[in-house]
Amino acid sequence: MTTRPLRSGIIGTGFMGRVHTRAVRSVGGVVVAYAGRDAERTRLAADEENVPLALTPEELIAHPDVDLVHICTPNAQHVPLALAAIAAGKHVVCEKPLALTADDALLLQRAADDAGVVNAVPFVYRFYPTVREAKARIADSGERIWLAHGHYLQDWLSEQSSYNWRVTDAGSRAFADIGVHWCDLFEFTTGHRIERLLAQSSRLHDTRLSDAGEVPVSTEDGVTMIFHTDRGATGSVVISQASPGRKNQLWMSLDGEHRSYAFDQENPNGLWIGSTAGISIIPKGLETANHAAAAPYVTVPSGHPQGYQDCFGLFMRDVHSVIKGKVVNGLPTFADGVRAAQLTDAVIESSKSGHWVEVVPTRQPTSRAA
Repeated sequence: MTTRPLRSGIIGTGFMGRVHTRAVRSVGGVVVAYAGRDAERTRLAADEENVPLALTPEELIAHPDVDLVHICTPNAQHVPLALAAIAAGKHVVCEKPLALTADDALLLQRAADDAGVVNAVPFVYRFYPTVREAKARIADSGERIWLAHGHYLQDWLSEQSSYNWRVTDAGSRAFADIGVHWCDLFEFTTGHRIERLLAQSSRLHDTRLSDAGEVPVSTEDGVTMIFHTDRGATGSVVISQASPGRKNQLWMSLDGEHRSYAFDQENPNGLWIGSTAGISIIPKGLETANHAAAAPYVTVPSGHPQGYQDCFGLFMRDVHSVIKGKVVNGLPTFADGVRAAQLTDAVIESSKSGHWVEVVPTRQPTSRAA
């Protein structure tokens, strides 16, 4: 069992790399190295964040002082970097999508399982106390969820002049980037699995303006999807990265026979519960939670908000706990990354064919996370 602080190396120094940095430090870990495509930018980022080493990805993976490799790069680089880290015996946290196809994602899961390294994918919305509370209440009450609906809306790509490497990436963009978060949260909270889906993709801008001029767009700005689950529920979700004024609104309603539960990521510190007799909003807090399952994820008293970065810290705490030999509940692993890739493949296929598509079931993970 590891007793010293765990040492992280982070590949990719953009927004997500900085989020990972803060999360590692919040749980007592040490970030010993950054790596990136541009040596000068990597050194600058390392200096800004007080990270000692600025390396190439290959040097970081091979470095003896790195226990845990974080992959926060463009999507096409995930598979080769993760395979290299696994081959070097490093634990791995890889941003989603784990891979551009379900087959490649499954390759990574099998490699990590065979190597016995801890692996995780940051589906961090699981770590809101109100989500854990909803999950426990639904399970304990036996509430039959028959209908699910919601959306995940952003606006950062609303304007044609908004450009990012993601818009010309292979495969899906909006669904692979944020739609999988909604689906993961739905399946995690309810225990349902999406079995069949019908999806339609849409695009606001067929071209976007980059520093190099007008660039054709190959990925979708939005997805509308309806689905059936393995427990007889139906549902719908709208995904968009081009809805003006919607900054990061992941909203989900889970409707049962006796109660409905709603979660809003932009207002995550209260769990909405409705019945025919009325509605209530349960604040996040040790004294307000009915279930012990939520308590480990409450870090500050009621009235003090917890947000996205706090969820990342709780996710990293559980990653470190598993590396140190402990068992945790609900840590998203590469198996969940495979699941997200399978859903994405089904969405792409359905959008192209216009037909309902069966989602290939994922095999059970062999991770030490419970």
